Amino acid sequence: MSTRTTLGLGAVVLALAAAGCGGGSAAGGGQASAPNAPETSPPGDIPDNQAYVRYAPPHAGYSLEVPEGWSRTRTGAAVSFTDKLNTVRLEERSAAAPPTVAGVKRTVLPQLARTEAGFKAGTVTTVRRKAGPAVRIAYLARGKPDPVTGTARVDAVERYLFFHNGREAIVTLSGPKGADNVDPWRIVTDSLRWTR
Repeated sequence: MSTRTTLGLGAVVLALAAAGCGGGSAAGGGQASAPNAPETSPPGDIPDNQAYVRYAPPHAGYSLEVPEGWSRTRTGAAVSFTDKLNTVRLEERSAAAPPTVAGVKRTVLPQLARTEAGFKAGTVTTVRRKAGPAVRIAYLARGKPDPVTGTARVDAVERYLFFHNGREAIVTLSGPKGADNVDPWRIVTDSLRWTR
C-alpha cells in the first residue's frame, strides 16, 4: 500500500471518529439531553428533599409528620397544611368500630359525592401502615381555582381512615392529578402514632 493511500485512509478514520464524538443530535433526530440539566417536575410534585416535622393536633390522640414550612390553617375541628397546590388535612372523631371497605363504600362515598365538587370515585382499599390498618379512599375532585387564571385543576385525593380506642383519625392528602406524590404521602401516613 502506498503512503498516499495510507494517509488517505487515516484521514477518513479520523474524520469518522470526530463525527461520532458529539456535535450531532441524538438518535431519532431529537436533541441530546444535557446530563446535568435540572429535573423538570409536573405541577404539584413535592420535592424528594422535603423535610418533615412532627405535629400533634390539639386534643387529638395522635401525632404525625407533616411537610416542614407549609402554612397551617384551622377550620372547625380540622387542621390543614398547604403549600401551593398540595394539602394535608387532619381530622379526628369518635367511632364505634374500625372502618371497613364495605361500610365506607356504603356511607362515606355517597357523602363525598354530595360534598366534593367534581367528585369521581376511585378505589377503596385496606392498607397497612405503621400505626395499623387503615381504609384508603382514592378519588378525584375539583381543586381550588387558580387565583390568576380562575381555572380549576383536577386534584387526586387520598383519604385515610385510621381507628384506635374508639377514635378515628382522618388524614386527607390532595394535589394535582399527575403529580408524583406517592413517596411524600407514604411518609405522612406511615408516620401516624397513637398517643392515647
